Amino acid sequence: MSWVTLIIKTDAAHAELLSDALFEQGALSVDIHDAAADTQDEQLLFGEPGEPSEVIWQNAEVSALFNNDANVDQILRNITRTAQLDSRPECRLESVEEQDWVRLTQSQFDPIQISPRLWIVPTWHQSPDPAAINLILDPGLAFGTGSHPTTQLCLSWLDQNLQQGDRLIDYGCGSGILAIAALKLGADHVIGIDIDPQALKASQENALSNHCDPVQFIFATTHRVAERELAVHEQVDVVVANILANPLIILAPILSQVVRKEGYIVLSGVLQEQAEEVRNVYQQWFDMGIANEQAGWVLLTGIKR
Repeated sequence: MSWVTLIIKTDAAHAELLSDALFEQGALSVDIHDAAADTQDEQLLFGEPGEPSEVIWQNAEVSALFNNDANVDQILRNITRTAQLDSRPECRLESVEEQDWVRLTQSQFDPIQISPRLWIVPTWHQSPDPAAINLILDPGLAFGTGSHPTTQLCLSWLDQNLQQGDRLIDYGCGSGILAIAALKLGADHVIGIDIDPQALKASQENALSNHCDPVQFIFATTHRVAERELAVHEQVDVVVANILANPLIILAPILSQVVRKEGYIVLSGVLQEQAEEVRNVYQQWFDMGIANEQAGWVLLTGIKR
């Protein structure tokens, strides 16, 4: 069995109208995303889960999955009329063949060596070096397979800089990979915080797989709840946050507050062109700098004054 994906270029004013119209035409699923994703023109949006967004991408794409026998020409005529468009929208078609999606996904993730002593090993692989520090990982639906440059930048920093007995908070823990790595590298007390229930589920399961029961993961339903958790927490030696530039800027006061004097802030998920803006915000509390770069992403670190 195969399917077809209809991908339509549009703008913020018509994206949701087109989404509704495509569902009415029998779409199996519909997705709205930034047409410039993964480029320097990417428009980063940030809001609270469960709250209506006031903003959508100015240059958007609406992707709709249909059965392979769908009459795409008729669908396009219908949605042009329903969404009150002046003309047929710019679009393209992509074929989606039936595959063993689990096996395909797993095949994309091999063990990753971060340093001579640190490896990321998916649960479906054997470790290439059993004597190394191996992070046994099944990300599930959470971010953090170890393949993304931002995760690797954070892991490299932890491998080189974390001290025995350090206390650490991983804000936006995703799969739990950074929190688990910190504990295996010698941290004494680690807390992972995330607003995604799937992330917390994955992180807890990964902690058990790595025999890291002491890791404490906190599910915060919104960033505001997470801020309240941090506001009452004792100061720690290291705060690491691998999220995105906009939330890092918004969260700067609360993340800075929870780092002890002469402690470290470690920030990832920042593109090179965003680094100066993020650095300037955190410079109020930290002596900030770019610690490393990889594939257009930077790692910002600072020592609290």
